[in-house]
Amino acid sequence: MKNISLKICSVALTGLLSTQVALAADLFPEPAFVSLKESNQVAKYPGQIIWQGGPKMLYNSITPDGKKLVVSSPKESSIYVFDAKSGKQLGTVKCDKASKGLKITPNGKEVYVSNEAANSISVVDLAAMKVVATIPTDEMPHNVRFTKNGKTAYVTLQGGAGLGVIDTGTRKVTKVIPTPGINNPHNLDLSKDESLAFIRDTSGLVGVLEIKSGKVIKLIEVGKGHAGIDVIPNGKLVFTGAIADDVVTVIDASTYKVIKQIKVGFGPHGVRASKDNRWLYVSVTADDQLAVIDTQKLEVVKTYKLASFPFWVSVNGNP
Repeated sequence: MKNISLKICSVALTGLLSTQVALAADLFPEPAFVSLKESNQVAKYPGQIIWQGGPKMLYNSITPDGKKLVVSSPKESSIYVFDAKSGKQLGTVKCDKASKGLKITPNGKEVYVSNEAANSISVVDLAAMKVVATIPTDEMPHNVRFTKNGKTAYVTLQGGAGLGVIDTGTRKVTKVIPTPGINNPHNLDLSKDESLAFIRDTSGLVGVLEIKSGKVIKLIEVGKGHAGIDVIPNGKLVFTGAIADDVVTVIDASTYKVIKQIKVGFGPHGVRASKDNRWLYVSVTADDQLAVIDTQKLEVVKTYKLASFPFWVSVNGNP
């Protein structure tokens, strides 16, 4: 009788573990990566595999082929390059003062690194693992977003100038678009047709910038403080965190109206949706966790406890 009970328990436990594995796989149809600022680590999902990184792991970006992950270290004014499958460090590249936001080009060959304290962007060749160009910018470049064809890069100029426009062929800033109402542009994403820039500031606003006309057509109140922002791949919803608050704000990308504010714990910063639009991953800085939001139900369905200060999220298939 005792053996039968043990077998039943074993079968039940196996079934539970199988269900948990299946759930994790369902929540992460593509790999997701979280930089952990204070523990100097990177977490990979599904499975919550922890890699050791460098000091103050901050922003991260994945190559389009999913093979390399690049993470900035503003303390070292450098970037760290990892094998995205094994977590092996492939090398580091010295950039310039306070290397923060970064993004890999759509062809996967280069990474643009915003050197916030140097007023420049370092262009790093990922094959050669070296800086091949430096682009001067206005004050405090913070983060970068490329158009799909890779010909243009937009950079938020947190010092207040607005949104910088970079010709990636000439590697020069061709113009700066002012962003009245968004005094300190922090992070950004583009609408699906790339006609609009959704710009997150440092104090609780999202500005909708019509790129062709150069006009800010809407200011939207969101959670307090600064944060990341993500237009999900199908272009229908915009999500942004709030590092001085406890909510993720959901915005209708066509009407610019706030649909909902979802409580996730204190200090949400990085936000990034899965390639299939179904899940949103949120790094919750003060509560040291990754929250997973169901984008259909607009509610948190799972949280994962992490080491100190999860900061940014990148997802294979959603640059």
